[in-house]
Parts: sequence; C-alpha cells; structure tokens
Amino acid sequence: MTITVDYRFPPGIDPQKQAKIIAVGQTAGTWDAKWSHREDTLKQHLAEVIDIQTDERGYSIAKIAFPEMNVENDIASLLTMIFGKYSMAGAAKVLGVHLPESYGQRPKFGITGIRKTLNVWNRPLIMAIFKPALGLSAADHGIILKQVAQAGLDIIKDDEILGDLATAPTLKRLEACRQVIEEIQQQTGRTVLYAVNVTGKADQLIQKARLLVKQGANALLLNVLTYGFSVLEALAADPEINVPIFAHPAFAGAMCASADTGLSYSVILGTLMAHAGVDAVLYPAHYGSLPFEAQEEHNIRDNLRSRNVFPVPSAGIHPGIVPKAIADYGNEVILNAGTGIMDHPDNPGAGVQAFFEALERLESGQPFTVDSLPPGALKQALEKWGV
Repeated sequence: MTITVDYRFPPGIDPQKQAKIIAVGQTAGTWDAKWSHREDTLKQHLAEVIDIQTDERGYSIAKIAFPEMNVENDIASLLTMIFGKYSMAGAAKVLGVHLPESYGQRPKFGITGIRKTLNVWNRPLIMAIFKPALGLSAADHGIILKQVAQAGLDIIKDDEILGDLATAPTLKRLEACRQVIEEIQQQTGRTVLYAVNVTGKADQLIQKARLLVKQGANALLLNVLTYGFSVLEALAADPEINVPIFAHPAFAGAMCASADTGLSYSVILGTLMAHAGVDAVLYPAHYGSLPFEAQEEHNIRDNLRSRNVFPVPSAGIHPGIVPKAIADYGNEVILNAGTGIMDHPDNPGAGVQAFFEALERLESGQPFTVDSLPPGALKQALEKWGV
C-alpha cells in the first residue's frame, strides 16, 4: 500500500531534483557499501517519484508515492514523513494527500450519528456561537442558550478563544447550559448539542474531556491545529468520550495561507481531519467574511463527506447567504453563525428563526429578496446583512 502526495514547486525550481530529494530524504535516505547486505530492505522504505506535470503558470506538480509501512496509521507520523524536515528546505506546497481508506480513524458519529442524536434528517442543521466571545458569565451562557434553543436551534458552540477562564469556568458553563438542554428535552423532546471548548495541556485535556462528558457534555469543540492532531486522535479513540467532536480551524492560515509553502487548506481541514476521527469540521465559506477560494472549500466539503464527516462552513454566515449555501451543499451541511444569529436586530432567538424562514422559503420556491418578504425575522436579517 502506498500514500501518494502532490507537491507544487514554483517556477525556477528544478522539480525532478526536488522531488527526488523528498523521495529519498523523507524516507530511508542514502546509504553506502557497508549497508549493501541490507539493500533490499532499505529499498522497501524509499518513496518513488511517479509523475511530474507543469501547469499553465509554470508551476510543477510532482506526485510521490510513499510506502505506507513508513508510518504509524496516525497523522503525526504522516506529516513528519511527507513534509517534516523538507518543510524548511525552500518553496514547496503540499496540494493533495491520497490515503488508503483504512488509514487513520473514522468518526464515531459523523453526519449520520449527529443527525440520529438530533433526530433531524431532511434539512441543514443550524448552529450558533456564543457572542460576545469573552466576558460573559456562565449564567449569561445559559440565558443565551435558552433564547436560541427555544427558537429551534440544533447546535451551539463556545467561541474557540474561550478557554477555562475565571470569568466563566468550563464546568460552570456546562452546568448552566446543561440545565437548559434538559429543560428543552423535557418540554419538546428535542435534543440541542452544546460543543464545549476543551482546553489544557495534553494529559489534562484528555482527563478534562472525560470529566465534561461525565458531567453531561453532549459535544466537544477542539482547536485541533493548536493542540495537535494526536490530541484529536486520542479523544476520538477514547471510549469514555462518546460524544461528537467538532474541529475548529484556528491556526490553519499559518499552515496553509502561503501560495508557495505549507499545505493546502483542503489537505489540513479536509483529508487529515477526515482521517483523524473528527465528527464535524468548521472552515471558512468563500462567500463569508474571510478570504477563501471556492475550489478549496468544495474540496474540503467533498473530502469530509467521503468519510461521513459533517462540513460546517463558517465565518460571516447569516440568513442572506442561505441560498448560496444550499446551492453548494444541499441538505448535508451545518450552517454555523455567530453574529448572524446573536446580532439579529430583535434578539438571538429571532436570528435562529430567520434561518428557518430562509430554509422554508427556498424549499417552497418563493422569491428571496427583501422586497418580497413579509415583515418578520428574515426580512429584518436581510435588511441588516443583505443577500
């Protein structure tokens, strides 16, 4: 079995030379005559350059096949092999990583499991973010959750910046929100997921995640790229952590934004997340508030869905973009809004209602313009944020 990786080199770099350096230097390396008796074994570990093409801009794309026997079925050893030392050697960008289906982990929940938990099957899921991000008390979180949950919200998450801070300790936030979740369950039979941001040093983080689940957490949020893929893999594999894990893309720009170095967003937020056991991945929508390429977004979506992981386009999502989102994603998507719900002119509950009105309007084929709307939550949202 092999792992094929696509590397892009800018004009002026000899692709044959650089690809060979990667194939040898990132695997067995060179050897001299004193190892001739082991040559057959050493050769089994060498990667092979299998193709080099040049695109219309003069960039070279090299495909290199690595033996799967060189890695440990995890993301850390994979990254070390394909772009470890070489990442410091000059201009090259990893555009694609093609892994065997059996590599890594599949999600415990993913699309089907999250839908089963919520008992929502035939529409996009609606997700909110607590705002303001910092400065709210635990009780404030409970009050906000009650407003949006009563309006029909499916999922809410902590902001990724919010850690286990004195103003609103993680366990206190969970306690306040769990009471609301239980009330909604009793009153309506509906489940609302609250993705609690789990933080701390590696050994403490795993223990904290287990404690949060014991205390009633029904979902977790992890800043995967700052805490590490190994932490995600440990959480996903832990039988005590039997709740969906949502991955936040914080720090992805530091790894992916350069045109000529690093890894593509679709590798980091698509392929690697999908093989690390996560259940849902947040990333920017190309029509949102962060600069992002539509093709990269579509690649992430497809990579995630291929392994039953929920795509969660985010950053600047509001009711006015629902038509674009549905055109791109159909129903298998979680629409994640922060200010697009929390800053609705009426209140956060009206922000949730505006999303549901938008979905109903699209499903019934009615016009989606400000002038065509009756007074209500959706009309107010479009007047504020546009279409």
